[in-house]
Amino acid sequence: MYTFGPIAAFIDVLSTVLAVLTDLLTPLTGTLAAGAAVIALTVIVRTLLLPLGVAQVRAEKQRALLAPKLAKVMERHKGNPERLLAAQREVYAEAGTGPLAGCLPGLAQIPIVIALYGLFIGAVPGTGELLSHTFLGVELGATLAGGASGNVAVFIAVLAVLAVVAWANRRYVMLPMAEGTPGAAPPVFGALSYLQFTTVVVAAFVPLAAGLYLCASTAWALGEKLVLRRVVPTPGS
Repeated sequence: MYTFGPIAAFIDVLSTVLAVLTDLLTPLTGTLAAGAAVIALTVIVRTLLLPLGVAQVRAEKQRALLAPKLAKVMERHKGNPERLLAAQREVYAEAGTGPLAGCLPGLAQIPIVIALYGLFIGAVPGTGELLSHTFLGVELGATLAGGASGNVAVFIAVLAVLAVVAWANRRYVMLPMAEGTPGAAPPVFGALSYLQFTTVVVAAFVPLAAGLYLCASTAWALGEKLVLRRVVPTPGS
């Protein structure tokens, strides 16, 4: 995957930007520069992806508006799958949207997220220099599961941040979304919402650089979602 031409080229670009950020931050942060550059690059990329986040939230609010209509349609045609599907299509067509409208912006972000993650795990030859730097006494290429030497408290802090963000994301993003989704099975959706915590497990096995990236990216995504839900106007309002 990381050897795929466009993704490898993008990782190379990100690596160059990361090196520039590290040099710029060194006079200000000293040995923390490389780790700070990881966080800064993540924030820059997430900021550039903000329009896609806006599109996602707008689609989410559109679905919430359609939820009562879709619930009635499901109740009316629950014994006729073909008629139910046709009626659902009519509801979406009248609103000028579709059931996948909120998914497309998220899918568009996947290649960029993959490239960022690949950079921070040193997946592409020539980008591993980053991992030789240290952050609070720990090499950015070290892993907790690999018995990393140095300040283990750094890894514990990363895992704690990820756990808190996962909990907040489940509580304030995933569960409210399930409540507004007609036909959702609460027990099943509730169980799936715990997948947010897989980032905590992943962070224990990937390099510290990738752990810092996961912290910055998930925290940004959570804050972005909560803010945009407040500021993006509801369609038709």
